[in-house]
Amino acid sequence: MRVGENLNQALHGLLGDDPSVYVLGEDLLDPYGGAFKITRGLSARFPGRVLTTPLSEGAIVGAASGLALAGDKAIVEIMFGDFAALAFDQIVNFASKSVSMYGHRVPMPMVIRCPSGGNRGYGPTHSQNLQKHFVGVPGLSLFEMSPFHDNRAVLDRMLASARPCLLFEDKVLYTRGMYEVDDLFAWELAGDVAVVRPDLPAAGADYALIAPGGVAHRAVAAMRWLLLEHDLAGTLYVPSQLYPFDVSGLLPALGAAGLVCVAEDGSAGGTWGSHVAAELHTRLWGSLKRPVRLVSSADGVIPTAPHLERDVVLQDTTIRRAVLEALHG
Repeated sequence: MRVGENLNQALHGLLGDDPSVYVLGEDLLDPYGGAFKITRGLSARFPGRVLTTPLSEGAIVGAASGLALAGDKAIVEIMFGDFAALAFDQIVNFASKSVSMYGHRVPMPMVIRCPSGGNRGYGPTHSQNLQKHFVGVPGLSLFEMSPFHDNRAVLDRMLASARPCLLFEDKVLYTRGMYEVDDLFAWELAGDVAVVRPDLPAAGADYALIAPGGVAHRAVAAMRWLLLEHDLAGTLYVPSQLYPFDVSGLLPALGAAGLVCVAEDGSAGGTWGSHVAAELHTRLWGSLKRPVRLVSSADGVIPTAPHLERDVVLQDTTIRRAVLEALHG
């Protein structure tokens, strides 16, 4: 099963099990089923609870916030995650604050789905990952879709938190297989975090990578090359929830690694990775062997031309070059 199919099945199951769930967004109705077909079949099964909307992200998120505030549950599809900027006020100044600004805690079960990322040739305004602009907003949680985390479990968790959540979904990941990893590696879930390491006896960790789900395949490709070409064995940690991100369970392993590198898809500067690195430096200052290395897309606009896009958007070569430079200078 592909990741996109798993997400589609998760939405079908959620709406089938819970009559209080609504889905809102642009062009969701069948036979189109959304720009990436994630909502395919939903409007035929649940015509009163799958609502196609005008082209106004602020209005969509505002209506969903009202549903959540009134006791229902809302899932919003932003056609391209870039357009979440058009709903920034509703997310930051209404939905996230509504959890706590009325004198007592108010449940706000709402998920805003954001198809994100490049490597598709969609150009400057359809290829970004805007995670960093939402990190640290009180009352708001950030998640990212992963090939290792079942989407139904993730959606259930977000709605059960009773607070607004953003779910970033790498567009390339829609076509990848669920639970698949390179044949040199094995993976397991350790709570919220998927752990990927070489499928070798007594393989230690020369370095550790922390990366969201959309970066996982690029990280594994880098790990394969580093293992085969330089005999460097790494461990990859893929959290489902990016913010708040509890690093406590990873501290022993990260403290023992020769290098910790955080890789992400957003543009450089003021990133989620910077937040993670600051936390790790504070918690592991006495045992870190090197400063935490940050790897991201370049600080620039994402071009449409594929050969130029590759120079800006994070690639597996970016990760492996950063690891080699940090370990060997």
